[in-house]
Amino acid sequence: MKFSEMPYTRPDYSALFQQIDDMTAKLQKGTTAEQLEIYKQVETLESNVVTQATICMIRNSVDTLDKFYETEQTYNDEHIPLLNEHLQSFKKALVQSPHRPELEKNLGSMLFQKLEMEQKAFSLKIVPLLQEGNHLTNEYQKLYASAAIDFDGKTCNLSQLGPYLQSTNRSVRRNAAEAYFDFFEEHREEFDTIYDKLVKNRTEQAHRLGFSNYAELSLLRMNRNGYNLDDIRNFRKQVVRDLVPLTIKIKKRQATRIGVTDFRFYDNDLKFKDGSAVPQGTPKEIMQAGKKMYTELSKETEEFIEQMFRMDLFDVLAKKGKAPGGYCTDLPDYHCSFIFSNFNGTSGDVDVLTHEAGHAFASFIAQRTVPLLALREPSYETAETHSMSMEFLTAPWHHLFFGDQTDKYELAHAEDAIDFIPYGCLVDHFQEEIYLHPEMTPEERNQTWLRLEKMYRPYMDFTGLPVLQRGAGWQRQLHIYMYPFYYIDYCLAQTMSLQFFNAANRDRKDAWNRYLKFVKQGGTASFIDIAHSVNFQSPLDEGCVRRVADETAVWLKDHAVE
Repeated sequence: MKFSEMPYTRPDYSALFQQIDDMTAKLQKGTTAEQLEIYKQVETLESNVVTQATICMIRNSVDTLDKFYETEQTYNDEHIPLLNEHLQSFKKALVQSPHRPELEKNLGSMLFQKLEMEQKAFSLKIVPLLQEGNHLTNEYQKLYASAAIDFDGKTCNLSQLGPYLQSTNRSVRRNAAEAYFDFFEEHREEFDTIYDKLVKNRTEQAHRLGFSNYAELSLLRMNRNGYNLDDIRNFRKQVVRDLVPLTIKIKKRQATRIGVTDFRFYDNDLKFKDGSAVPQGTPKEIMQAGKKMYTELSKETEEFIEQMFRMDLFDVLAKKGKAPGGYCTDLPDYHCSFIFSNFNGTSGDVDVLTHEAGHAFASFIAQRTVPLLALREPSYETAETHSMSMEFLTAPWHHLFFGDQTDKYELAHAEDAIDFIPYGCLVDHFQEEIYLHPEMTPEERNQTWLRLEKMYRPYMDFTGLPVLQRGAGWQRQLHIYMYPFYYIDYCLAQTMSLQFFNAANRDRKDAWNRYLKFVKQGGTASFIDIAHSVNFQSPLDEGCVRRVADETAVWLKDHAVE
Protein backbone atom coordinates (compact mmCIF):
# COMPACT_ATOMS: atom_id res chain seq x y z
CA MET A 1 0.00 0.00 0.00
CA LYS A 2 1.30 3.44 -0.94
CA PHE A 3 1.13 6.24 1.62
CA SER A 4 -1.48 8.06 -0.46
CA GLU A 5 -3.71 4.97 -0.18
CA MET A 6 -3.46 4.68 3.59
CA PRO A 7 -6.87 5.56 5.00
CA TYR A 8 -7.22 8.16 7.70
CA THR A 9 -9.98 7.54 10.22
CA ARG A 10 -10.63 10.03 12.97
CA PRO A 11 -9.78 8.20 16.22
CA ASP A 12 -12.73 7.59 18.51
CA TYR A 13 -11.01 8.77 21.64
CA SER A 14 -14.00 8.23 23.93
CA ALA A 15 -14.17 4.56 22.99
CA LEU A 16 -10.39 4.28 23.25
CA PHE A 17 -10.38 5.81 26.72
CA GLN A 18 -12.98 3.25 27.85
CA GLN A 19 -11.01 0.34 26.38
CA ILE A 20 -7.83 1.41 28.15
CA ASP A 21 -9.64 1.96 31.45
CA ASP A 22 -11.20 -1.51 31.19
CA MET A 23 -7.79 -3.04 30.54
CA THR A 24 -6.31 -1.14 33.48
CA ALA A 25 -8.97 -2.67 35.75
CA LYS A 26 -8.23 -6.15 34.36
CA LEU A 27 -4.49 -5.64 34.73
CA GLN A 28 -4.82 -4.87 38.43
CA LYS A 29 -6.46 -8.24 39.01
CA GLY A 30 -4.53 -10.35 36.51
CA THR A 31 -1.86 -12.99 36.79
CA THR A 32 1.59 -12.46 35.30
CA ALA A 33 0.56 -14.18 32.06
CA GLU A 34 -2.67 -12.17 31.86
CA GLN A 35 -0.85 -8.91 32.50
CA LEU A 36 1.64 -9.66 29.71
CA GLU A 37 -1.22 -10.30 27.29
CA ILE A 38 -3.06 -7.15 28.37
CA TYR A 39 0.09 -5.09 27.89
CA LYS A 40 0.41 -6.35 24.31
CA GLN A 41 -3.24 -5.48 23.64
CA VAL A 42 -2.73 -1.92 24.88
CA GLU A 43 0.38 -1.59 22.71
CA THR A 44 -1.78 -2.59 19.72
CA LEU A 45 -4.35 0.07 20.58
CA GLU A 46 -1.61 2.65 21.01
CA SER A 47 -0.06 1.67 17.69
CA ASN A 48 -3.42 2.13 15.95
CA VAL A 49 -4.07 5.62 17.27
CA VAL A 50 -0.45 6.75 16.76
CA THR A 51 -0.63 5.60 13.15
CA GLN A 52 -3.83 7.53 12.47
CA ALA A 53 -2.60 10.67 14.23
CA THR A 54 0.69 10.47 12.31
CA ILE A 55 -1.03 10.12 8.94
CA CYS A 56 -2.98 13.25 9.84
CA MET A 57 0.14 15.12 10.96
CA ILE A 58 2.03 14.25 7.76
CA ARG A 59 -0.80 15.37 5.50
CA ASN A 60 -1.24 18.54 7.52
CA SER A 61 2.47 19.42 7.23
CA VAL A 62 2.54 18.55 3.52
CA ASP A 63 -0.27 21.08 2.98
CA THR A 64 -0.95 23.44 5.88
CA LEU A 65 -3.69 25.04 3.75
CA ASP A 66 -5.78 21.85 3.70
CA LYS A 67 -8.67 22.71 6.02
CA PHE A 68 -9.71 19.08 6.60
CA TYR A 69 -6.35 17.98 7.99
CA GLU A 70 -5.91 21.27 9.82
CA THR A 71 -9.18 20.54 11.63
CA GLU A 72 -8.17 16.94 12.27
CA GLN A 73 -4.76 18.03 13.57
CA THR A 74 -6.47 20.35 16.04
CA TYR A 75 -8.79 17.53 17.08
CA ASN A 76 -5.90 15.13 17.69
CA ASP A 77 -3.86 17.79 19.49
CA GLU A 78 -6.75 18.32 21.90
CA HIS A 79 -7.31 14.63 22.59
CA ILE A 80 -3.83 13.12 22.69
CA PRO A 81 -3.03 14.72 26.08
CA LEU A 82 -6.25 13.15 27.37
CA LEU A 83 -5.23 9.82 25.86
CA ASN A 84 -1.92 10.10 27.70
CA GLU A 85 -3.86 10.55 30.93
CA HIS A 86 -5.57 7.17 30.47
CA LEU A 87 -2.39 5.50 29.28
CA GLN A 88 -0.53 6.82 32.31
CA SER A 89 -3.09 5.23 34.60
CA PHE A 90 -2.52 1.93 32.82
CA LYS A 91 1.25 2.27 32.95
CA LYS A 92 1.14 3.23 36.62
CA ALA A 93 -0.77 0.02 37.35
CA LEU A 94 1.85 -1.92 35.40
CA VAL A 95 4.75 -0.32 37.30
CA GLN A 96 3.04 -1.01 40.63
CA SER A 97 2.13 -4.59 39.75
CA PRO A 98 2.99 -7.20 42.42
CA HIS A 99 4.23 -9.28 39.47
CA ARG A 100 6.75 -6.68 38.37
CA PRO A 101 9.87 -8.88 38.81
CA GLU A 102 8.37 -11.46 36.46
CA LEU A 103 7.14 -8.77 34.08
CA GLU A 104 10.63 -7.23 33.91
CA LYS A 105 12.07 -10.62 32.93
CA ASN A 106 9.68 -10.70 29.96
CA LEU A 107 9.43 -7.03 29.03
CA GLY A 108 12.83 -5.75 30.13
CA SER A 109 13.88 -3.42 32.95
CA MET A 110 14.44 -0.54 30.49
CA LEU A 111 10.71 -0.45 29.78
CA PHE A 112 9.94 0.12 33.45
CA GLN A 113 12.61 2.82 33.72
CA LYS A 114 10.96 4.62 30.80
CA LEU A 115 7.51 4.24 32.31
CA GLU A 116 8.63 5.68 35.62
CA MET A 117 10.16 8.70 33.88
CA GLU A 118 6.98 9.24 31.87
CA GLN A 119 4.84 9.21 35.00
CA LYS A 120 6.95 11.83 36.73
CA ALA A 121 6.56 14.06 33.66
CA PHE A 122 2.77 13.82 33.37
CA SER A 123 -0.31 14.54 35.43
CA LEU A 124 -3.95 15.29 34.77
CA LYS A 125 -3.19 18.74 36.20
CA ILE A 126 -1.24 19.72 33.09
CA VAL A 127 -3.57 18.43 30.35
CA PRO A 128 -5.04 21.90 29.58
CA LEU A 129 -1.50 23.29 29.39
CA LEU A 130 -0.43 20.54 26.99
CA GLN A 131 -3.42 21.29 24.79
CA GLU A 132 -2.63 25.00 24.81
CA GLY A 133 1.02 24.24 24.04
CA ASN A 134 0.00 22.20 21.00
CA HIS A 135 -2.07 25.11 19.70
CA LEU A 136 0.83 27.52 20.19
CA THR A 137 3.37 25.35 18.35
CA ASN A 138 0.88 24.89 15.50
CA GLU A 139 0.46 28.67 15.41
CA TYR A 140 4.25 29.09 15.14
CA GLN A 141 4.53 26.47 12.38
CA LYS A 142 1.72 28.08 10.43
CA LEU A 143 3.28 31.54 10.79
CA TYR A 144 6.67 30.20 9.66
CA ALA A 145 5.10 28.44 6.67
CA SER A 146 3.17 31.56 5.65
CA ALA A 147 6.30 33.32 4.36
CA ALA A 148 5.77 34.48 0.78
CA ILE A 149 8.86 36.54 -0.07
CA ASP A 150 9.28 38.31 -3.40
CA PHE A 151 12.84 37.66 -4.51
CA ASP A 152 14.53 37.35 -7.89
CA GLY A 153 11.20 37.66 -9.65
CA LYS A 154 9.74 34.76 -7.69
CA THR A 155 7.63 34.23 -4.60
CA CYS A 156 9.69 32.13 -2.20
CA ASN A 157 9.13 30.54 1.16
CA LEU A 158 12.01 30.53 3.65
CA SER A 159 13.36 27.16 2.45
CA GLN A 160 13.41 28.32 -1.16
CA LEU A 161 15.78 31.17 -0.28
CA GLY A 162 18.43 28.56 0.63
CA PRO A 163 20.19 28.48 -2.77
CA TYR A 164 20.48 32.29 -2.82
CA LEU A 165 22.22 32.21 0.56
CA GLN A 166 24.90 30.06 -1.13
CA SER A 167 25.27 32.27 -4.22
CA THR A 168 28.80 33.06 -5.40
CA ASN A 169 27.61 36.67 -5.76
CA ARG A 170 28.04 38.35 -2.39
CA SER A 171 25.36 40.93 -3.10
CA VAL A 172 22.86 38.18 -3.82
CA ARG A 173 23.78 36.43 -0.56
CA ARG A 174 23.40 39.65 1.39
CA ASN A 175 20.09 40.53 -0.27
CA ALA A 176 18.74 37.02 0.32
CA ALA A 177 19.70 37.19 3.99
CA GLU A 178 18.02 40.58 4.30
CA ALA A 179 14.86 39.27 2.64
CA TYR A 180 14.89 36.17 4.85
CA PHE A 181 15.16 38.08 8.11
CA ASP A 182 12.83 40.88 7.00
CA PHE A 183 10.06 38.29 7.36
CA PHE A 184 10.95 37.85 11.04
CA GLU A 185 11.13 41.61 11.51
CA GLU A 186 7.68 42.06 9.96
CA HIS A 187 6.25 39.45 12.33
CA ARG A 188 8.39 40.40 15.31
CA GLU A 189 5.50 40.86 17.74
CA GLU A 190 3.85 37.58 16.73
CA PHE A 191 7.04 35.56 17.18
CA ASP A 192 7.74 37.21 20.54
CA THR A 193 4.18 36.70 21.78
CA ILE A 194 4.01 33.02 20.82
CA TYR A 195 7.30 32.26 22.53
CA ASP A 196 6.42 34.25 25.64
CA LYS A 197 3.24 32.19 25.99
CA LEU A 198 5.14 28.95 25.43
CA VAL A 199 7.72 29.77 28.11
CA LYS A 200 5.03 30.63 30.62
CA ASN A 201 3.04 27.52 29.68
CA ARG A 202 5.98 25.14 30.05
CA THR A 203 7.11 26.78 33.27
CA GLU A 204 3.63 26.31 34.71
CA GLN A 205 3.71 22.64 33.65
CA ALA A 206 6.94 22.20 35.58
CA HIS A 207 5.57 23.92 38.68
CA ARG A 208 2.37 21.85 38.70
CA LEU A 209 4.48 18.69 38.51
CA GLY A 210 6.66 19.80 41.42
CA PHE A 211 9.77 20.91 39.50
CA SER A 212 11.57 24.20 40.05
CA ASN A 213 11.73 24.93 36.33
CA TYR A 214 11.13 23.45 32.91
CA ALA A 215 14.82 22.67 32.39
CA GLU A 216 14.55 20.06 35.17
CA LEU A 217 11.32 18.65 33.72
CA SER A 218 12.95 18.41 30.30
CA LEU A 219 15.33 15.72 31.57
CA LEU A 220 12.36 13.41 31.91
CA ARG A 221 10.55 14.65 28.81
CA MET A 222 13.65 13.98 26.72
CA ASN A 223 14.29 10.60 28.35
CA ARG A 224 17.73 11.55 29.68
CA ASN A 225 18.61 8.18 31.12
CA GLY A 226 21.87 8.02 33.07
CA TYR A 227 22.89 11.68 32.95
CA ASN A 228 21.69 15.07 34.20
CA LEU A 229 21.92 18.83 33.65
CA ASP A 230 25.41 18.99 35.17
CA ASP A 231 26.62 16.36 32.70
CA ILE A 232 25.17 18.39 29.83
CA ARG A 233 26.78 21.57 31.14
CA ASN A 234 30.13 19.77 31.34
CA PHE A 235 29.73 18.59 27.74
CA ARG A 236 29.06 22.17 26.65
CA LYS A 237 32.19 23.33 28.51
CA GLN A 238 34.23 20.68 26.66
CA VAL A 239 32.83 21.97 23.38
CA VAL A 240 33.81 25.57 24.18
CA ARG A 241 37.29 24.48 25.31
CA ASP A 242 38.11 21.78 22.75
CA LEU A 243 35.95 22.36 19.68
CA VAL A 244 35.33 26.10 19.32
CA PRO A 245 39.04 26.78 18.60
CA LEU A 246 38.81 24.31 15.69
CA THR A 247 35.67 26.01 14.32
CA ILE A 248 37.49 29.36 14.36
CA LYS A 249 40.28 27.82 12.24
CA ILE A 250 37.69 26.29 9.90
CA LYS A 251 35.98 29.65 9.38
CA LYS A 252 39.31 31.40 8.73
CA ARG A 253 40.10 28.80 6.04
CA GLN A 254 36.61 29.22 4.61
CA ALA A 255 37.01 33.02 4.43
CA THR A 256 40.30 32.54 2.58
CA ARG A 257 38.72 30.05 0.17
CA ILE A 258 35.85 32.36 -0.77
CA GLY A 259 38.08 35.44 -0.90
CA VAL A 260 36.66 37.69 1.82
CA THR A 261 38.56 39.49 4.55
CA ASP A 262 35.46 40.66 6.45
CA PHE A 263 33.61 37.35 6.95
CA ARG A 264 29.93 38.07 7.60
CA PHE A 265 26.90 35.99 8.49
CA TYR A 266 25.73 35.95 4.86
CA ASP A 267 29.07 34.40 3.84
CA ASN A 268 28.61 31.45 6.17
CA ASP A 269 26.80 29.13 3.75
CA LEU A 270 29.24 29.59 0.84
CA LYS A 271 32.05 27.09 1.27
CA PHE A 272 34.05 27.68 -1.95
CA LYS A 273 34.63 30.71 -4.19
CA ASP A 274 33.24 28.93 -7.25
CA GLY A 275 30.22 27.77 -5.30
CA SER A 276 29.24 25.17 -2.74
CA ALA A 277 28.87 21.60 -3.94
CA VAL A 278 25.35 21.07 -5.24
CA PRO A 279 23.55 17.90 -6.30
CA GLN A 280 23.94 17.06 -9.97
CA GLY A 281 20.56 16.19 -11.39
CA THR A 282 16.85 16.64 -10.99
CA PRO A 283 15.01 15.71 -7.78
CA LYS A 284 13.95 12.47 -9.47
CA GLU A 285 17.55 11.66 -10.39
CA ILE A 286 18.68 12.44 -6.84
CA MET A 287 16.07 10.05 -5.46
CA GLN A 288 17.17 7.32 -7.89
CA ALA A 289 20.80 7.83 -6.88
CA GLY A 290 19.68 7.35 -3.27
CA LYS A 291 17.97 4.12 -4.21
CA LYS A 292 21.14 2.84 -5.90
CA MET A 293 23.24 3.85 -2.88
CA TYR A 294 21.16 1.88 -0.38
CA THR A 295 20.75 -1.07 -2.75
CA GLU A 296 24.53 -1.45 -2.84
CA LEU A 297 25.40 -0.51 0.77
CA SER A 298 24.20 -3.74 2.42
CA LYS A 299 21.57 -6.46 2.25
CA GLU A 300 19.64 -4.76 5.04
CA THR A 301 19.62 -1.34 3.38
CA GLU A 302 18.57 -2.90 0.07
CA GLU A 303 15.44 -4.36 1.69
CA PHE A 304 14.78 -1.05 3.41
CA ILE A 305 14.99 1.21 0.36
CA GLU A 306 12.88 -1.13 -1.73
CA GLN A 307 10.07 -0.74 0.81
CA MET A 308 10.42 3.05 0.92
CA PHE A 309 10.05 3.36 -2.86
CA ARG A 310 7.39 0.67 -3.24
CA MET A 311 5.17 2.40 -0.68
CA ASP A 312 6.00 5.95 -1.85
CA LEU A 313 7.08 7.06 1.60
CA PHE A 314 8.61 10.41 0.62
CA ASP A 315 7.41 13.99 0.18
CA VAL A 316 10.48 16.10 -0.53
CA LEU A 317 9.62 18.97 -2.89
CA ALA A 318 9.15 22.49 -1.47
CA LYS A 319 5.81 24.04 -2.39
CA LYS A 320 3.30 26.66 -1.33
CA GLY A 321 1.69 25.96 2.04
CA LYS A 322 4.10 23.18 2.96
CA ALA A 323 5.48 23.27 6.50
CA PRO A 324 9.19 24.12 6.85
CA GLY A 325 12.01 21.77 7.75
CA GLY A 326 12.31 18.04 7.43
CA TYR A 327 11.56 14.99 9.51
CA CYS A 328 11.18 11.23 9.56
CA THR A 329 8.29 9.70 11.44
CA ASP A 330 7.02 6.16 11.98
CA LEU A 331 3.75 4.54 10.93
CA PRO A 332 3.81 1.56 13.29
CA ASP A 333 0.75 -0.25 11.94
CA TYR A 334 2.38 -0.35 8.51
CA HIS A 335 5.88 -1.21 9.83
CA CYS A 336 7.41 1.69 7.92
CA SER A 337 8.54 5.30 8.16
CA PHE A 338 7.75 8.45 6.19
CA ILE A 339 10.31 11.08 5.14
CA PHE A 340 9.30 14.74 4.79
CA SER A 341 11.56 17.47 3.43
CA ASN A 342 11.80 20.64 1.33
CA PHE A 343 14.27 20.18 -1.55
CA ASN A 344 15.83 23.51 -2.52
CA GLY A 345 18.70 22.55 -4.84
CA THR A 346 21.40 22.55 -2.16
CA SER A 347 23.45 19.74 -0.65
CA GLY A 348 20.80 19.60 2.05
CA ASP A 349 18.65 17.69 -0.46
CA VAL A 350 21.16 14.82 -0.33
CA ASP A 351 21.32 15.02 3.45
CA VAL A 352 17.63 14.05 3.44
CA LEU A 353 18.58 10.78 1.77
CA THR A 354 21.29 10.13 4.31
CA HIS A 355 20.10 11.82 7.52
CA GLU A 356 16.33 11.20 7.43
CA ALA A 357 16.82 7.83 5.75
CA GLY A 358 19.16 6.96 8.62
CA HIS A 359 16.21 7.40 10.97
CA ALA A 360 13.97 5.36 8.71
CA PHE A 361 16.52 2.57 8.32
CA ALA A 362 17.05 2.32 12.08
CA SER A 363 13.29 2.03 12.56
CA PHE A 364 13.15 -0.61 9.80
CA ILE A 365 15.77 -2.67 11.65
CA ALA A 366 14.30 -2.17 15.14
CA GLN A 367 10.89 -3.37 13.95
CA ARG A 368 12.60 -6.65 13.08
CA THR A 369 14.85 -6.98 16.12
CA VAL A 370 12.88 -5.49 19.04
CA PRO A 371 9.50 -7.10 19.80
CA LEU A 372 8.01 -4.31 21.96
CA LEU A 373 6.84 -1.09 20.35
CA ALA A 374 7.89 0.91 23.44
CA LEU A 375 11.47 -0.38 23.20
CA ARG A 376 11.88 0.06 19.46
CA GLU A 377 11.81 3.82 19.92
CA PRO A 378 15.29 4.93 21.04
CA SER A 379 16.04 8.01 23.10
CA TYR A 380 16.49 11.11 20.98
CA GLU A 381 20.27 11.35 21.06
CA THR A 382 20.44 7.66 20.09
CA ALA A 383 18.02 8.26 17.21
CA GLU A 384 20.00 11.23 15.94
CA THR A 385 23.16 9.13 16.04
CA HIS A 386 21.44 6.75 13.61
CA SER A 387 20.82 9.57 11.13
CA MET A 388 23.97 11.66 11.47
CA SER A 389 26.25 8.62 11.28
CA MET A 390 24.51 7.40 8.12
CA GLU A 391 25.50 10.72 6.48
CA PHE A 392 29.15 9.65 6.82
CA LEU A 393 28.79 5.91 6.27
CA THR A 394 27.30 6.47 2.80
CA ALA A 395 30.45 8.32 1.66
CA PRO A 396 31.46 5.77 -1.05
CA TRP A 397 28.28 6.71 -2.94
CA HIS A 398 28.39 10.49 -2.58
CA HIS A 399 29.82 10.73 -6.11
CA LEU A 400 26.43 9.60 -7.42
CA PHE A 401 25.02 12.92 -6.24
CA PHE A 402 27.95 15.32 -6.61
CA GLY A 403 30.10 13.99 -9.43
CA ASP A 404 33.35 15.97 -9.70
CA GLN A 405 32.23 18.13 -6.75
CA THR A 406 32.34 15.18 -4.33
CA ASP A 407 35.60 16.24 -2.64
CA LYS A 408 34.14 19.70 -2.02
CA TYR A 409 30.96 18.23 -0.58
CA GLU A 410 32.78 15.87 1.76
CA LEU A 411 35.09 18.57 3.09
CA ALA A 412 32.19 20.97 3.64
CA HIS A 413 30.12 18.22 5.22
CA ALA A 414 32.84 17.35 7.74
CA GLU A 415 33.44 21.04 8.48
CA ASP A 416 29.70 21.57 8.98
CA ALA A 417 29.57 18.62 11.38
CA ILE A 418 32.25 20.23 13.54
CA ASP A 419 30.75 23.71 13.20
CA PHE A 420 27.27 22.49 14.12
CA ILE A 421 28.13 21.19 17.58
CA PRO A 422 28.92 24.62 19.11
CA TYR A 423 25.80 26.07 17.47
CA GLY A 424 23.67 23.26 18.90
CA CYS A 425 25.17 23.86 22.34
CA LEU A 426 24.33 27.54 21.92
CA VAL A 427 20.68 26.62 21.28
CA ASP A 428 20.63 24.35 24.34
CA HIS A 429 22.41 26.82 26.63
CA PHE A 430 20.05 29.59 25.51
CA GLN A 431 17.00 27.51 26.38
CA GLU A 432 18.41 26.63 29.79
CA GLU A 433 18.92 30.33 30.51
CA ILE A 434 15.39 31.13 29.33
CA TYR A 435 13.68 28.49 31.45
CA LEU A 436 15.80 29.28 34.50
CA HIS A 437 14.64 32.90 34.08
CA PRO A 438 11.14 32.68 32.57
CA GLU A 439 10.44 36.27 33.58
CA MET A 440 12.80 37.57 30.87
CA THR A 441 11.42 40.12 28.42
CA PRO A 442 11.84 39.59 24.66
CA GLU A 443 14.72 42.08 24.70
CA GLU A 444 16.43 40.25 27.57
CA ARG A 445 16.10 36.97 25.67
CA ASN A 446 17.71 38.53 22.63
CA GLN A 447 20.58 39.90 24.71
CA THR A 448 21.09 36.44 26.22
CA TRP A 449 21.33 34.96 22.72
CA LEU A 450 23.90 37.58 21.67
CA ARG A 451 26.00 36.94 24.78
CA LEU A 452 26.06 33.20 24.12
CA GLU A 453 26.77 33.74 20.41
CA LYS A 454 30.11 35.29 21.42
CA MET A 455 30.93 32.19 23.46
CA TYR A 456 30.01 29.53 20.90
CA ARG A 457 30.39 31.37 17.56
CA PRO A 458 32.89 34.18 18.18
CA TYR A 459 33.65 34.44 14.47
CA MET A 460 30.10 35.52 13.51
CA ASP A 461 29.57 39.11 12.29
CA PHE A 462 25.94 40.26 11.83
CA THR A 463 26.70 43.63 10.26
CA GLY A 464 23.87 44.75 7.97
CA LEU A 465 21.27 42.37 9.40
CA PRO A 466 19.26 44.20 12.09
CA VAL A 467 17.28 41.15 13.25
CA LEU A 468 20.51 39.31 14.01
CA GLN A 469 22.19 42.39 15.46
CA ARG A 470 19.39 42.73 18.02
CA GLY A 471 19.76 39.04 18.91
CA ALA A 472 16.52 37.63 17.46
CA GLY A 473 18.20 35.09 15.16
CA TRP A 474 17.08 32.27 17.43
CA GLN A 475 13.48 32.69 16.28
CA ARG A 476 14.18 30.90 13.00
CA GLN A 477 15.19 27.78 14.95
CA LEU A 478 11.88 25.93 15.06
CA HIS A 479 13.09 23.46 17.70
CA ILE A 480 13.23 26.26 20.27
CA TYR A 481 9.49 26.77 19.81
CA MET A 482 8.31 23.27 18.97
CA TYR A 483 10.76 20.80 20.54
CA PRO A 484 12.38 22.40 23.61
CA PHE A 485 15.76 21.01 24.67
CA TYR A 486 15.97 18.70 21.65
CA TYR A 487 19.04 20.38 20.18
CA ILE A 488 21.58 18.98 22.63
CA ASP A 489 20.61 15.54 21.32
CA TYR A 490 21.92 16.60 17.92
CA CYS A 491 25.19 17.71 19.51
CA LEU A 492 25.70 14.43 21.35
CA ALA A 493 24.74 12.51 18.22
CA GLN A 494 27.04 14.56 15.98
CA THR A 495 29.91 13.76 18.32
CA MET A 496 29.02 10.07 17.98
CA SER A 497 28.74 10.39 14.19
CA LEU A 498 32.26 11.79 14.03
CA GLN A 499 33.46 8.72 15.89
CA PHE A 500 31.77 6.59 13.20
CA PHE A 501 33.33 8.85 10.53
CA ASN A 502 36.83 8.42 11.92
CA ALA A 503 36.29 4.68 12.43
CA ALA A 504 35.14 4.33 8.80
CA ASN A 505 38.25 6.14 7.61
CA ARG A 506 40.29 3.47 9.39
CA ASP A 507 38.17 0.38 8.55
CA ARG A 508 34.86 0.85 6.72
CA LYS A 509 33.59 -2.71 7.25
CA ASP A 510 34.25 -2.54 10.98
CA ALA A 511 32.47 0.82 11.22
CA TRP A 512 29.40 -0.54 9.39
CA ASN A 513 29.24 -3.60 11.64
CA ARG A 514 29.39 -1.33 14.69
CA TYR A 515 26.61 0.78 13.22
CA LEU A 516 24.38 -2.24 12.64
CA LYS A 517 24.95 -3.37 16.22
CA PHE A 518 24.08 0.14 17.38
CA VAL A 519 20.77 0.36 15.50
CA LYS A 520 19.67 -3.19 16.27
CA GLN A 521 19.39 -2.28 19.95
CA GLY A 522 16.65 0.28 19.31
CA GLY A 523 15.71 1.72 22.69
CA THR A 524 16.51 -1.35 24.78
CA ALA A 525 19.42 0.37 26.55
CA SER A 526 20.52 3.90 27.44
CA PHE A 527 22.43 6.09 24.99
CA ILE A 528 25.59 5.86 27.08
CA ASP A 529 25.40 2.06 27.30
CA ILE A 530 24.75 1.66 23.57
CA ALA A 531 27.71 3.92 22.77
CA HIS A 532 29.96 1.84 25.01
CA SER A 533 28.55 -1.42 23.58
CA VAL A 534 30.14 -0.64 20.19
CA ASN A 535 33.47 0.31 21.78
CA PHE A 536 33.06 4.07 21.44
CA GLN A 537 33.22 6.71 24.12
CA SER A 538 30.01 8.40 25.13
CA PRO A 539 30.19 12.10 24.18
CA LEU A 540 29.54 12.80 27.87
CA ASP A 541 32.77 10.99 28.81
CA GLU A 542 35.55 13.41 29.73
CA GLY A 543 37.99 13.74 26.84
CA CYS A 544 35.66 12.47 24.11
CA VAL A 545 35.17 15.88 22.49
CA ARG A 546 38.92 16.58 22.41
CA ARG A 547 39.64 13.18 20.85
CA VAL A 548 37.01 13.66 18.16
CA ALA A 549 38.22 17.21 17.45
CA ASP A 550 41.87 16.18 17.16
CA GLU A 551 41.24 13.22 14.85
CA THR A 552 38.81 15.06 12.62
CA ALA A 553 41.16 18.07 12.40
CA VAL A 554 43.82 15.80 10.88
CA TRP A 555 41.36 14.56 8.23
CA LEU A 556 40.30 18.13 7.40
CA LYS A 557 43.92 19.18 6.91
CA ASP A 558 44.68 16.14 4.73
CA HIS A 559 41.58 16.69 2.56
CA ALA A 560 41.76 20.45 2.09
CA VAL A 561 40.16 21.68 -1.15
CA GLU A 562 40.70 25.17 -2.51
